[in-house]
Amino acid sequence: MRWLVVIAFVLIIASLASALVALARPRPGRNMLRALTVRVGLSISLFLLILLAYWLGWIESTGLPLLRR
Repeated sequence: MRWLVVIAFVLIIASLASALVALARPRPGRNMLRALTVRVGLSISLFLLILLAYWLGWIESTGLPLLRR
């Protein structure tokens, strides 16, 4: 599960970088829009995957260590 989250984060960052490169061009157009759409889709998918993994018991909540005493 940890590797899946890391891979998803890498893909999200790559999509964001692709949108930045498209923005630097004189006419960003469809490439930037496509890259940002992919990023949003990956982010929502990652959130839903983490939520599903929690419901199925694949991962557990450890709480915030700073608040534990």
